[in-house]
Amino acid sequence: MSAVALTHAGRGGGNGGGRPQLKKATLTLHEAKPGATGGNVGAAIGTIPFQFNPRELSISKSAKWERKPARGAKRSGPPEFGGAEPAKLTLEMFFDATASHDGSVVASVEKLLSCCVPTEQSIANKKETPPLVVLRWGAVTAFPAFISQVSVKYSLFAPDGTPIRATCSVSMEEMPGVLAGQNPTSGALGTRRVHTVVSGDTLASIAYREYGDPTMWRVIAEANGVDDPMRIRSGAALLVPAPDELQAR
Repeated sequence: MSAVALTHAGRGGGNGGGRPQLKKATLTLHEAKPGATGGNVGAAIGTIPFQFNPRELSISKSAKWERKPARGAKRSGPPEFGGAEPAKLTLEMFFDATASHDGSVVASVEKLLSCCVPTEQSIANKKETPPLVVLRWGAVTAFPAFISQVSVKYSLFAPDGTPIRATCSVSMEEMPGVLAGQNPTSGALGTRRVHTVVSGDTLASIAYREYGDPTMWRVIAEANGVDDPMRIRSGAALLVPAPDELQAR
């Protein structure tokens, strides 16, 4: 397993040589697209702004390796790659209403807790799904994810018992971009991953990360109907065909 903790100093881009501008982090809530079981984000349905930027972001990524023991062998057998696990991200959100006009953090906490229950639209579509969330912080856009756990600790209360300070520990898990009817058991060629475009991305750089060959940017362009490879919007979700699908062409 690999894990990394990212510490953000709260610095933004330059401001004409003056004081750096502070960029506020935000969780953007999206409907999951009907008929898709992956990181295919639909329309934005709300945001949860960070009152204070997180001090740390912890990201972990792991892979499955299986090793079958051979009876009577002096050495263990070679491991076999069993697939990549989804990335996981944990962070803390701190809310303080001591200087707020309503003097309560309950509304902010309840909105965060609502990310663990199905949206009204998904219930109406009879396909109950909680919203997908995307962490955005300045030029950084994280992967589409679902919130797996929210743990709330209230640490300050008004005289009438109203919570006015809370620390929320949030755990989220990457929602892989696998379209319906493209899993191995369905007889399809393979799975398609979803890549969320961040600032500085180009189709060539994405192709190099995915396939080790920047000239394969045309494959990604064709899969997403991109006419101008130099103009891809930050935050856009691009389908990335699997290598085995390319080999079958």
